[in-house]
Formats: sequence, structure tokens, C-alpha cells
Amino acid sequence: MQRTSQHRVVLVTAPDLETARSLARSALTERLVACGNLIPQLESHYWWQGKIESSSEVLIVFKTTSSRLAALERLIVDEHPYDTPELVVLGLQSGNAKYLQWLADSVSSGAGRKAKSRSRPAK
Repeated sequence: MQRTSQHRVVLVTAPDLETARSLARSALTERLVACGNLIPQLESHYWWQGKIESSSEVLIVFKTTSSRLAALERLIVDEHPYDTPELVVLGLQSGNAKYLQWLADSVSSGAGRKAKSRSRPAK
């Protein structure tokens, strides 16, 4: 494992899969993130305008670097349908060295290719 202080995980909720896909595609197109995982059917419970609300949402888990955070925040705020979109940033302590390098390369002007394609292990 390689220690890191520049890599980030960013959590964003969206009201539906179409919105989540659009946000992920925009962030990828602008090279603000290396990856966006969409986790549908998230059940959220929260305070909103003085009442407890609940809704079904999609969680987007973005992987990026600290240098891309401000631009990613602007994109989310500009394109998100919510008045107050969730955008929470988590710092990483360490990770697989090749993965961290791929992540950094992907948000730079480089090609952004993964070192190896993912395949299922043989049974």
C-alpha cells in the first residue's frame, strides 16, 4: 500500500439514476474525476425545511485528487437539481500504488487508461 495525501473520495447523492449518470459523465468528460460509482436505491432520511423527510436516491462515489476538488464542486453545484446538493469529501490514507497512479493520471491531461483490465478470477 502506498500512503497518500492528495487522493480523495467524494460522495454526492442524486434524485435518480438519470441525474447521477449525467453528473458522472460531466465530471468524467471534464477530467475532474477518474471514476464515478453509482449506487442506486439508497434510502435517505434527513431534515429539510424544518421537517424529517425521506426519499430514494442514488449515491455517486467519485474518485479524484485534491487539485480537482474546487472544479468538481462548481460542476456539481451548477448541474445538480437540488438547491443544496450533498457533496462530502473524504481523504484517503493509502491505497494500491498502481490504482492511485491511474487515478492521478486520469484526472490529468493524460490518457487515463487503467494499468490492467478488470476480470473475474477463475473458479
